[in-house]
Amino acid sequence: MSGEPDDDRLTEAGLPPEGTGRVLILACGALAREVLALRDMHGWRHLDIQCLPAILHNHPERIVPAVEAAAEAARGRYERIFVAYADCGTGGLLEAACRRLGVEMIAGPHCYSFFEGNATFAARGEMTAFYLTDFLVRQFDAFVWRPLGLDRHPELRDAYFGHYETLVHLAQTEDPELTERARACAERLGLRFERRFTGYGDLAEALARAARV
Repeated sequence: MSGEPDDDRLTEAGLPPEGTGRVLILACGALAREVLALRDMHGWRHLDIQCLPAILHNHPERIVPAVEAAAEAARGRYERIFVAYADCGTGGLLEAACRRLGVEMIAGPHCYSFFEGNATFAARGEMTAFYLTDFLVRQFDAFVWRPLGLDRHPELRDAYFGHYETLVHLAQTEDPELTERARACAERLGLRFERRFTGYGDLAEALARAARV
């Protein structure tokens, strides 16, 4: 695959598999760039990548049916399937579905946790932080501003974000321009800004396990 995938396409349509490789990584579209970067970094050419629409992030009730359908459609074409989702608001239903399907998934409640490292994230116990990954910074309007109606009713900002104190950018890459975009998101929400460089966090080890065949 040449070039980086388009964020708008990842949001609405996801990314189809290339149809090659022995292991399918069935991922959230919000993780596409990171999963592809790790594959290329380590030369895991036996991994095929399929991403479901990232906008499912805003509709967790749709994640389990989408993962089940994609996994069943891929069954028999790969030696293994690995689900690159954490719980992601499914209340344990995705984990139960993966057990039924006989596939492994990433441990943790959500991508904010596994990017920072599940143990580190849990130890912080933060209750007043609003998190954005690199992808969500780039797609802030599509995932936060417009879905909450803040483009039409900015006066609702305090109703949605009054209990938050800080916007935390969990950064996967060193990108000064993206940092400034994240800072601007914090200003729009009236929150303090903090940046934490996480790199790929627990995702790297999870994919390394998936790559072992």
